[in-house]
Amino acid sequence: MAKIVISSTQKTAQYYVEDLGNGVELEMVLIPGGSFMMGSLEDELERSDSESPQHLVNIQQFCMGKYPVTQQQWKAVAVLPQFNRELNPEPSHFKGDKRPVELVSWYDAVEFCDRLSSHTKRQYRLSSEAEWEYACRAGTTTPFHFGETITTDVANYRGTENEEYKWSSSYGRGPKGIYRKETTVVGSFEVANAFGLYDMHGNVWEWCADYWHDNYKEAPTNGVPWRHDKNNNQTMLLRGGSWYHNSLVCRSASRFSYSPFDMYDFLGFRVVCNMSLLI
Repeated sequence: MAKIVISSTQKTAQYYVEDLGNGVELEMVLIPGGSFMMGSLEDELERSDSESPQHLVNIQQFCMGKYPVTQQQWKAVAVLPQFNRELNPEPSHFKGDKRPVELVSWYDAVEFCDRLSSHTKRQYRLSSEAEWEYACRAGTTTPFHFGETITTDVANYRGTENEEYKWSSSYGRGPKGIYRKETTVVGSFEVANAFGLYDMHGNVWEWCADYWHDNYKEAPTNGVPWRHDKNNNQTMLLRGGSWYHNSLVCRSASRFSYSPFDMYDFLGFRVVCNMSLLI
């Protein structure tokens, strides 16, 4: 059986707390700048051609939500003045203040960021795909930030066989697990990466700012969102996997996409904020 190695390195993350009112807070973690190889190695198990070619990307420091946006945080921002579109204050299927918000489209997530930015006078936004992978890896090169494989003891994903789609329940020689069939409270596994981020693998897919591209040919190398698309394909990027999907899509390099209008109970997001705009 493949060995699960959970990082035990003790690091103190730098962070700040955004007050959303009525006792609701948003914890933001500093992600230091640096460089990394984006994408997967050709011998990584269950990889996709869309994760190639692996390429060096330079990332400027930024802040990222410690957790996916919760239903409590969503509701606090959804009642703020409208920017471009209406927001349902309670959209989620799996109810719980500390569970991640879901059933939100890419456009809904952008509206959330716009309202939050207007309220705080800081520019909140969705991460670029490159920023997301850099933050997830936190200096690692393994398929998951905690090692070579994954178990349902450390993440929320489908740990049993899916007969309809023939999805494998385990990754490599890792063990089978359980299928919770729902989201879990953010941070409930108490497994953070070296940057201090939780739930980067599983629970809900996280919307990114980029358009989908079939591979990384001509991808930007400075960490900005890849929005130009000569094929006019405007499906939007998602990262991280979910409670509904199997282990292989929870990998740090795995990529997925949906229409920006799509809303499912496994689609959520987290926010980022530029360090230069912190006041």
